[in-house]
Amino acid sequence: MPDQESGPDGTQARELLDAARRGTVLVVGDAMLDRYLSGSVDRISPEAPVPVVRVEEERAALGGAANVAAGVVALGARARLVSVVGEDRAGEDLRAALAAGGIDPADVVVDAGRPTTRKTRILARHHQMLRVDHEAVSPVEGAVAERLVGRALAALADADVLVLEDYDKGVLSPGLTRTLLGEAAARGIPSIVDPKLRHFFDFRDAFLFKPNVRELAAALGRERAPRDEATLRPLMDRLECRHLLVTLGEEGMLLVSREREGVVRIPSRAREVFDVTGAGDTVVATLAAVLVSRPEVASAAALANVAAGLEVSRLGAVPVTRQELLDELDRRG
Repeated sequence: MPDQESGPDGTQARELLDAARRGTVLVVGDAMLDRYLSGSVDRISPEAPVPVVRVEEERAALGGAANVAAGVVALGARARLVSVVGEDRAGEDLRAALAAGGIDPADVVVDAGRPTTRKTRILARHHQMLRVDHEAVSPVEGAVAERLVGRALAALADADVLVLEDYDKGVLSPGLTRTLLGEAAARGIPSIVDPKLRHFFDFRDAFLFKPNVRELAAALGRERAPRDEATLRPLMDRLECRHLLVTLGEEGMLLVSREREGVVRIPSRAREVFDVTGAGDTVVATLAAVLVSRPEVASAAALANVAAGLEVSRLGAVPVTRQELLDELDRRG
């Protein structure tokens, strides 16, 4: 049976989050702008057999790597975001939202040759009816790529934790990730990788590698992802990471580490799942904020698991705040 991690109590969590206030997390990856169109449905279109949503509310939110940076700030740490946006209205809105959330948009590179990634979700009575994506997934190249590397290396000089957030939208190239992970390892800076399938095995030398169970299964070409140490530890060796954290959705997490034998199981407590949007971002943001103080990774993962439970209980990607996390731990006793 795997070991089970209960995680820090409220007092320990407060100490970790207090320490996070003294740190800076650098997030590098694919930033997005999320738009939500919400309304009601009371008829079917005469043009096609589809519901007509009468829009009653519109709002925008940070998505992808930008949402991770916002989550770090909500937990009390400082965040810097290095990413790419287009020379368009969505890019302006995304940078304005960063500034409003206490994140300097100066490290976000503008590429006139590609659109800002944005996802528009259409909801009726809190049920998602449709999602429309605007994006370019080709790799960032040329002068834009050079500026991206320069900004990232300059920002890493002042960082306490590095996060690489990959959504397969072209920002994270193998060359950029090798450079940043190598530099972070040389400086003793913990790095967290949130991978997608295309570059799954290009992130070597990470401190913590965090796939979800579906991404892991796809990368290994299996119908179901492995959960045993005999398979996960060789995978960790292949990835050359120090910790492998697999998120299992409602089932919690599994952690394999070079610092201890066996598989550590971090279970989720029963909670109504309202919307899974942003749950993975919340896990990464919490891990990054907490790792500023270099605690045991199992404790950091357990705290991130609690934060993810809060995130899925509400609509849309809304960062979990420091106080919300502490209140939840106090409630659980």
